Amino acid sequence: MTAVSVTGLGTYLPEQRMTAADIAAASGLPEWVVTDKLGIREKRLPGPDDHTNVMGLRAAEQALADAGIQADEIDVVISINEEHKDYPVWTSGIKLAHDLGASRAWAYDIGQKCGTSVLALKQARDLLAADPRVDTVLIAGGYRNCDLIDYQDPNVRFLYNLAAGGAAVVVQRSDSGHRILDSAFRTDGAFSLDVIVPVGGTREPLSPDNVGEYRLTVPDPAGMKARLDAKSMANFVGVVEDALERSGHAPADVDHVAMLHMKRSAHDHVLNTLGIAQDRSIYLADYGHMGQVDQILSLQLAASAGRLSPGSLAVLVAAGIGYVWNALCLEWGAR
Repeated sequence: MTAVSVTGLGTYLPEQRMTAADIAAASGLPEWVVTDKLGIREKRLPGPDDHTNVMGLRAAEQALADAGIQADEIDVVISINEEHKDYPVWTSGIKLAHDLGASRAWAYDIGQKCGTSVLALKQARDLLAADPRVDTVLIAGGYRNCDLIDYQDPNVRFLYNLAAGGAAVVVQRSDSGHRILDSAFRTDGAFSLDVIVPVGGTREPLSPDNVGEYRLTVPDPAGMKARLDAKSMANFVGVVEDALERSGHAPADVDHVAMLHMKRSAHDHVLNTLGIAQDRSIYLADYGHMGQVDQILSLQLAASAGRLSPGSLAVLVAAGIGYVWNALCLEWGAR
């Protein structure tokens, strides 16, 4: 049976940067707290033309080149654009497919916050397995929720790492790419209102009087922290263990953990609990947290550094506000 594999990867990184010193100046935090506690040396910020869908398009062009295919070979486009995108109430994947020249493709958007790329890879695998008429799926999108951060709000300090970038993946029915194995997902809706933009929706429509509140906020920071401390790390570790077991592997088999950017202590805790060496992951201190872009960027960085070779096992690990925890296994192939 032909495998479902990743055959192309692409990322787009804006040129503009915000350094730890810049974050310290904007927030009033000591610079050492930004670097050592928050784990940020610098992060990418969007330029004037770096709209969410545009960044996804630029990454998609790279992914197609990496896969060695043309846009008109794509059957389906799955947009992983963040909800904060070029226009509200908009199916962005349709525009991305059109601009790319994917004239045969049908398109749709999915959203699971920072878990979206891992979810999209599962959906692409399942779609190819279920529908023999689909041979090539493009996953692409951008992220710039850094726009929604108020550095004077200490309640969102854990979100000061939010950055900007784009990522794309080509998934095909192929034995020659990086084979998608199994995955695991957990959600806990008890956290669904812990991080919100309080205005701009149907409950509190946007108005001239409240436009300044259009930013990410944490209504109950103490309560959120207490509940996350009790559950989050266990769910991170749990989804990785579940995805590995379903894929016929164990933590000792893992060659690279492509994990989202979070505070350094949490990153290290996940690896230590799993018994995976720290040098089998890349901490994204020079990039920040680009949402669903992080895992694709980590894979590319690991491949460029020679950490992945045919037969290597990678695990993509994500978490999204809401809360979701995702993991997916990938067997690196020869290409």
